Amino acid sequence: MSTTHLHTAPDHLVITAPTLKSGMAWVEQCLGVSMAPRIGGQHVRLGTHNALLSLGEGFYLEVITIDPNADAPGRPRWFGMDQLSKDAAPRLAHWVARTSDIAAAVAASPISPGVIEPMSRGALDWLITIAADGALACDGVMPSLIQWLSQPHPASALPDRGCRLQQLILEHPAAQQLQAAWQAIGLADARIVLKEGKQASLRAVVFTPHGERVLG
Repeated sequence: MSTTHLHTAPDHLVITAPTLKSGMAWVEQCLGVSMAPRIGGQHVRLGTHNALLSLGEGFYLEVITIDPNADAPGRPRWFGMDQLSKDAAPRLAHWVARTSDIAAAVAASPISPGVIEPMSRGALDWLITIAADGALACDGVMPSLIQWLSQPHPASALPDRGCRLQQLILEHPAAQQLQAAWQAIGLADARIVLKEGKQASLRAVVFTPHGERVLG
């Protein structure tokens, strides 16, 4: 199968936290910008909710937590959220890359990004890959894949706080295999830096009105 037509690009960062309040406060402390008023909503199908922050055109940051007012989904939640303890520290846990043909991208990738699932939140509709057990592929370094079915992109509705992603620095013992997977799905972006490391890690360098700040 030819994959030359595939084009995949960074879409958003995923910050996990025990509560939206703690996650938003952590982002505000790290970047020095406010996430208020909260823009986001509920993912009824998976019992989670989120808050969003623009990081430039076509890219944003998502704080996502279990929604205490939602019913349990009866299946594993995404982004490894069922394993989060109530006193877990907020962190950059994962990232998501968008593609115009998610089925072809999943088929082309030698590393499974998960099973394609339909999702919605308010007026937004999309397809996204989620592991059957809810775990993060390659400890969060392999991105989930997303295909937006609704327009416009969510980042277009977010206020500009003057924040821009400079680099997403990723480390993993299987960096060569990850690089091969990204090449297979057409993922290439100068802001994404992949290094071989003894363990998985994710750090985002963000330009803010206060200079460069780091989320990790």
